[in-house]
Amino acid sequence: MEANELQCALEAVLFAAGEPVAVDKLCQVLEVPEQALHEAAQALAGEYDYGRRGIKLVRLEDRYQLCSRADYAPWVRRTLETRRAPTLSAAALEVLAIAAYRQPVTRVYIEQVRGVDSSYTIRSLCEKGLLEECGKLDVPGRPTLFRTTGDFLRSFGLSSLTELPEIEGLEDERMEQLTLPMMEEEAKTDTEGAEAANE
Repeated sequence: MEANELQCALEAVLFAAGEPVAVDKLCQVLEVPEQALHEAAQALAGEYDYGRRGIKLVRLEDRYQLCSRADYAPWVRRTLETRRAPTLSAAALEVLAIAAYRQPVTRVYIEQVRGVDSSYTIRSLCEKGLLEECGKLDVPGRPTLFRTTGDFLRSFGLSSLTELPEIEGLEDERMEQLTLPMMEEEAKTDTEGAEAANE
């Protein structure tokens, strides 16, 4: 497949999908190696950006998606009669920052770092699609683990978590020192809850 034809095919597939499509799936469908796919995607994204087109191609870690350019959001909202997305609270931004930099994380880990109960905020972020459950921590009580989503990346204009800015004072050693007490607290909380349920 020639480069121009590959770009057109990629554009058609992503437009029809209407949601992020995995790179390996695109390679399989378009019958091209991964490097060729990335080159076609970059060329296509460059064309959209150069002409300030109404749509843009974004990469979300190992997926690609076509979406409308933020510059034209007012007209899109007006057409679809949707309200402006509510802004995130300071608490929500704190939880997202902790999850993004330290994921996967448990609820207790987030609460230990923030110093306040975060159950409602975590639940709200999950409902908004910015956080998701991603398994259980392998300790007694098996607390739920959380991580950020593709919607989180798209909302903050990131292609991957590696693009997050570095934060001074976020020492790995300090975080490692917090991990064991938090795991023990998480296990204790879940064990007490189970005992109460059995009474």
